[in-house]
Amino acid sequence: SFKKCPKSVPSFNHTNCKRVNGPEFTSKIHNFVFFAMWFYSNSWPSCSKEKSEILKNLDHVCELLNTIDALPGLLDIVNGEFDLTKNYLDLVVTYTTLMIILSRIEERKAIIGLYNYAHEMTHGASDREYPRLGQMIVDYENPLKKMMEEFVPHGKSLSDALVSLQMVYPRRNLSADQWRNAQLLSLISAPSTMLNPAQSDTMPCEYLSLDTMEKWIVFGFILCHVALNSDAAALSLWKLALQSSTCLCLFRDEVFHIHKAAEDLFVNIRGYNKRINDIRECKEQALSHAGSMHRERRKFLRSALKELATVLADQPGLLGPKALFVFMALSFARDEIIWLLRHADNIQKKSTDDFIDKHIAELIFYMEELRAHVRKYGPVMQRYYVQYLSGFDAVVLNELVQNLSVCPEDESIIMSSFVNTMTSLSVKQVEDGEVFDFRGMRLDWFRLQAYTSVSKASLGLADHKELGKMMNTIIFHTKMVDSLVEMLVETSDLSIFCFYSRAFEKMFQQCLELPSQSRHSVCFPLLCTHFMSCTHELCPEERHHIGDRSLSLCNMFLDEMAKQARNLITDICTEQCTLSDQLLPKHCAKTISQAVNKKSKKATGKKGEPEREKPGVESMRKNRLLVTNLDKLHTALSELCFSINYVPNLIVWEHTFTPREYLTSHLEIRFTKSIVGMTMYNQATQEIAKPSELLTSVRAYMTVLQSIENYVTIDITRVFNNVLLQQTQHLDSHGEPTITSLYTNWYLETLLRQVSNGHIAYFPAMKAFVNLPTENELTFNAEEYSDISEMRSLSELLGPYGMKFLSESLMWHISSQVAELKKLVVENMEVLTQMRTSFDKPDHMAALFKKLTSVDSVLKRMTIIGVILSFRSLAQEALRDVLSCHIPFLVSSVEDFKDHIPRETDMKVAMNVYELSSAAGLPCEIDPALVVALSSQKSENISPEEEYKIACLLMVFVAVSLPTLASNVMSQYSPAIEGHCNNIHCLAKAINQIAAALFTIHKGSIEDRLKEFLALASSSLLKIGQETDKMTTRNRESVYLLLDMIVQESPFLTMDLLESCFPYVLLRNAYHAVYKQSISANA
Repeated sequence: SFKKCPKSVPSFNHTNCKRVNGPEFTSKIHNFVFFAMWFYSNSWPSCSKEKSEILKNLDHVCELLNTIDALPGLLDIVNGEFDLTKNYLDLVVTYTTLMIILSRIEERKAIIGLYNYAHEMTHGASDREYPRLGQMIVDYENPLKKMMEEFVPHGKSLSDALVSLQMVYPRRNLSADQWRNAQLLSLISAPSTMLNPAQSDTMPCEYLSLDTMEKWIVFGFILCHVALNSDAAALSLWKLALQSSTCLCLFRDEVFHIHKAAEDLFVNIRGYNKRINDIRECKEQALSHAGSMHRERRKFLRSALKELATVLADQPGLLGPKALFVFMALSFARDEIIWLLRHADNIQKKSTDDFIDKHIAELIFYMEELRAHVRKYGPVMQRYYVQYLSGFDAVVLNELVQNLSVCPEDESIIMSSFVNTMTSLSVKQVEDGEVFDFRGMRLDWFRLQAYTSVSKASLGLADHKELGKMMNTIIFHTKMVDSLVEMLVETSDLSIFCFYSRAFEKMFQQCLELPSQSRHSVCFPLLCTHFMSCTHELCPEERHHIGDRSLSLCNMFLDEMAKQARNLITDICTEQCTLSDQLLPKHCAKTISQAVNKKSKKATGKKGEPEREKPGVESMRKNRLLVTNLDKLHTALSELCFSINYVPNLIVWEHTFTPREYLTSHLEIRFTKSIVGMTMYNQATQEIAKPSELLTSVRAYMTVLQSIENYVTIDITRVFNNVLLQQTQHLDSHGEPTITSLYTNWYLETLLRQVSNGHIAYFPAMKAFVNLPTENELTFNAEEYSDISEMRSLSELLGPYGMKFLSESLMWHISSQVAELKKLVVENMEVLTQMRTSFDKPDHMAALFKKLTSVDSVLKRMTIIGVILSFRSLAQEALRDVLSCHIPFLVSSVEDFKDHIPRETDMKVAMNVYELSSAAGLPCEIDPALVVALSSQKSENISPEEEYKIACLLMVFVAVSLPTLASNVMSQYSPAIEGHCNNIHCLAKAINQIAAALFTIHKGSIEDRLKEFLALASSSLLKIGQETDKMTTRNRESVYLLLDMIVQESPFLTMDLLESCFPYVLLRNAYHAVYKQSISANA
């Protein structure tokens, strides 16, 4: 209460003064207003103390009203007694509102009855105040009717206070055209006076709420209705208020329907037929014209506030002299917004067009912009008004006080304290950040108004109007120094939206749907910062409820804004991806064909076939007015991004919201889904986009996202890093499959499986897998997914991490094949052991070979391993090419490190280097990924020596099985592809890589084991040279070439070693034979 406010005057012995006790008077008024708010928030008292508070506060009201009736002077809101008159009218309206709300509690009688019963049970007797409280409930069943009787003795004071509004209310309640003709709120209409301070004889009335004045007039003249018959000014005010609105706000979203209530009250009063007709006429006027009038006002205020905000943003120094304009603009706009909100929720006419304003967001936005200017440049305003108070106001007030003919000692002391307080001010206080507090000075002025209103007062403000006007101006200036935040709340608080959630959300949706208004959508989350101002210390439990509502609404608004921006960005990305797709090589075939046909003068096709538009046609504009869909999307996006970028963060109930983070989060989620969606993977048909096409689309998408930085201050690189790095893993952060997992599965389960089935072959000459002619044509062309350009695109998309995952998946398949091979070796272990030591005994070897089982299975599994390793070799080469472009210096350093490993280096150290090299796509003598995969197969039931023996016998098994390939018709070597159609040329890579990995694991000599393999293989192949069966030796020369491939592929074998085992002349003859056969076959 105001009792706790600092005082700047000496204490008085008020018991000896024959005047009203000013501090007690003002304290009672404010306590009652606070109590009324508490009462409605709690619905009904629940204990004895609270019940007695109701009756005590009602007694205070009656006492205050009787005290004010005793004042001889008129309550005049214009001439010096603004605070006294305003608080008196607030007291009356609050009292009336409280009684109306009390009457709307349906179970009020039952509640107090239950309370009294509980009191009897607890204390053994009824509450002594129960009869009086019960009587009050009965008496106020029709509260306005009862209060009309109560206010008969207070009629003169109340009507005098209300009639004083005739200088204020009609001037405020003008049409938009009148405002426009007067160039209201315009700073640039008169450039020569732009720096002059905005002055008015009624400073506090200029920004007084129109809604508040209408409540004073409507409720006031209902209570003192006699004045309507005797005073033309009163009737004029009453009719003007009735024509402006159909309902008034009681409290929050509780409304009072003016015309019906007034008509119901006056219909029972004799001689009031004329007043009833006035009410009906005003109602018709309000229903037909009020909506359009307020619509035009809002239209004017949008342009006026925009101009004001723009000028002040460019010249913030004008906030000093033109502060009054700012608060007038805020108050006017707030009144119109609240009027619309209230009436849109309580429409009483069929046509609702006047109550739907799709541009309301723009008006709220400019209000928020003005509020932001005031908060930002508060020190500028403080400097201005500190100098104004000390340099002008103090001087003028001192002169006025000196010229007073009569000035009692008490009043003189107060006036002198005003002058001294203002004179002591200096700009240095502002620069030092000193906190100003003029509440005591303002309270003293309030007290002085009360002192000068009593009977036999020596100094009457009614006789010294200039003093009252000057003091009202000074009070406004002090508020500009120490109460800017409170002034913003007083003139522009829109916390009422908290209680109109449905209308609030509807306005937001309308704002987003209209592209021209979406730039103002940030005003809705900004309004959520107002909500806590509608709470009160008398109802602390309400803070959490309202706080939670403000948080949820703010979060919802920001989320919807980010979603809308994300959808626009997605649409733009889709358009750009379509344009990028037109530039793909596959689309140029038709253009080339047309050019060739035109050159050879051939028919270009069907007559009338439209000529295909070339890429880039969409950028050719013949008319500036031509707007494409892409133009509309960019315009809408720029508008919405302005809103998202308007504030870096906003604080709602001690929670900080960052609008840009909402957009970043949504972009990350959508970018992730889009990348996966653009793969167009169909699990049923096993179709997937080519890596090069996906890369083109992703780059187009990223180009659009990078352009977002031109609209919003966000780190789009962070989005790329988060999303693309997740796409290099098996699953993303949400547990969803990534492009890495999709492409890995497709290459393993679709492409390589078809290679195993004999439908696709690896062509070393083309470094790609190619479809073979078969009865059942495949649904995809393997070459379009595995050539060097596609593999490079795949490496760009998956990156080193994704390619590592691909390699690990490939190695897992190889390890499963090796496990099966080991089982076959165990089945034939005894025979293989004998063959290992009998390679120089041809007859014995032939006999032992016949005892072997699953020879074809061994060769097929080794071929599969070779195919997988060949595919991995393509992937590694592509990765190396990509990294060499992105990080050439790092790749060259890794390569140099790998090439200069000393031979005597410990194998663990060497494997670490190989792992680093493999991650960079460099080929290694020993594949670290294969070593890791095969190491995991070690069985606990088999000793290391036995494992080593199995590995050695596996190489023996493969070596002695090679001759059987000569009988296969598909083993024919093709010089054109530098390989065999059944992929047996991949055995060279499989034999070398498997041997290197196995004997690294078992710490054996790789070179010795490969020499042993070469000896066995050459011995076995030389033996088929002596065969006479043409079917058995059908492709003998093609199989001979495998030995050369094995040596060429191996870093451990040399041609000299091969020469010692297998005559080179046979290899030369074999090459000659296969090339000759190829030529004859082509002929």
